[in-house]
Amino acid sequence: MRIDIDARLPSADQIPPLRTRLFEVFKSIAVQLNGISEGRMASFHNATTAAPTTGTWAQGDFVKNSAPTEAGGAGNKYMVIGWTCTVGGSPGTWLPNRTLTGN
Repeated sequence: MRIDIDARLPSADQIPPLRTRLFEVFKSIAVQLNGISEGRMASFHNATTAAPTTGTWAQGDFVKNSAPTEAGGAGNKYMVIGWTCTVGGSPGTWLPNRTLTGN
């Protein structure tokens, strides 16, 4: 769920509809923020299955892996949890963030 950037608020002289719409807007912000703070993948809209190949990115940008799987050989298995942009640009240079699984 993405937060609507155009709140479409009624005019200030229409207090009841304004109050209702403000409640809806703040609720959607709270749902999105709580999802991100709890690490819910559905709250991260930049999660992909591969490092970005388009767009302009800055050094340090991070993209989550929406489909992590275990890879590697016995005793050295890992998961790619996302990619970090190490050189900004279009599309930038990306390195995988690997986490050992212990298998």
